[in-house]
Amino acid sequence: MSTIGTLYTIDRQDYGKRLKAIAALAGLPLDVPSGFVFGETNKSPEYLAKFPHGKIPTLETKDGFKLFETQAIARYLASLAPNSTLQGSSAKEAALVDQWTAFADSELNAPGRLVSQLVNGMLSPYTRPLHLSFLERVERALGTLEQHLKSHTFLVTERITLADITLASIVQRQVGDFFDASLRAKYPSVIRHLETVINQPSLIAAFGPAVYIEKAKQFTPPPKEKKETKPAAAPAPKAEKKPKAKEVDDEEEDDLVPKEEPKAKNPLDSLPKSNFNLEDWKRAYSNKETRGADGAIEWFYQNYDPKGFSVWRVDFKYNNELTQTFMSSNQIGGFFNRLEASRKYLFGSVGVLGQTNDSVIAGTLITRGPDIKPVVEVAPDWESYEYKKLDLSNAADKAFFEAALAWDLEVDGKKWVDGKNFK
Repeated sequence: MSTIGTLYTIDRQDYGKRLKAIAALAGLPLDVPSGFVFGETNKSPEYLAKFPHGKIPTLETKDGFKLFETQAIARYLASLAPNSTLQGSSAKEAALVDQWTAFADSELNAPGRLVSQLVNGMLSPYTRPLHLSFLERVERALGTLEQHLKSHTFLVTERITLADITLASIVQRQVGDFFDASLRAKYPSVIRHLETVINQPSLIAAFGPAVYIEKAKQFTPPPKEKKETKPAAAPAPKAEKKPKAKEVDDEEEDDLVPKEEPKAKNPLDSLPKSNFNLEDWKRAYSNKETRGADGAIEWFYQNYDPKGFSVWRVDFKYNNELTQTFMSSNQIGGFFNRLEASRKYLFGSVGVLGQTNDSVIAGTLITRGPDIKPVVEVAPDWESYEYKKLDLSNAADKAFFEAALAWDLEVDGKKWVDGKNFK
């Protein structure tokens, strides 16, 4: 039987395993080139002419049809074998297959990959709270799956569907990474499902065996570079003592000793004193209702000093790269973490607006002084955001500012779904 086309992937890629398993269950022969070298083949002119983004996995069929993105390829392959029940045998079953496939990728796979990237030093700087936050998201998804699989052999029907293959490919990767013995004891039905799927006779070759890790890998900081120690110089011969012309006083002796360079003073500390206390504002914002006659916003207007402080709108420049809204929220948290050195000069309320694969990051900052740059340039990624000074006498600017503080901001029809404060 001739192949339907070529799948470009590498042996260790879990997405590639997923697609090979779908093709195997559907009885669709695929060419999978063995000489594909990630980082080289996918950067070659020949490959980029077919798939300009340079990703894997990709599919090129015999008639020249080309696809990238795992979910799209998976659905296409399943559609070529309508009798395989990979997508269910009714509209309701198909909807459930889509539901569990999307859930496995967004709620288990996405945060799980971020855990792996953090502990392997691929996301920096490593922060323990972020690691635990992503792990908590993984466990929440595993809990939902465990509850469902306690009473179901497979996710949707009594036969394997796209959803089962998707979940198995994700869990197989995670049990070799951070889904360790202690976690496996908590989610036995998820592990049973994995073993049931990957050990199907027609799927063994596609998945290969699961390799279980006993203890989850933890982040290890890279060793500090050791400074090369120079051999001590031979002591200089003692000079012949001569009578002193005069006694050297203490002040002159002190001048002969190299003094430590004084730390550069932050230019923001040299600004004229302001009667607006940022720490008092942060307390008011934390302890009062945001809106209302005695709310935090009213407190702000009663105490704000526009000569000593300024108010800004902040927008992420690359919203087209945002995917999961929880990941975008964590990105805001990372940005705020990198602004730590400016904590006493800055307050922020920034959020994610919209939905998965259609969202923006926007919000407001209150900063010391008339210029934003001295406050935010302490963060290496500060230039990934656009900053516009707000004029609180302008109705539109004032409405934006208040909505960002109250977490009910709406931009271009996108509503606030999650946010972070820098206090």
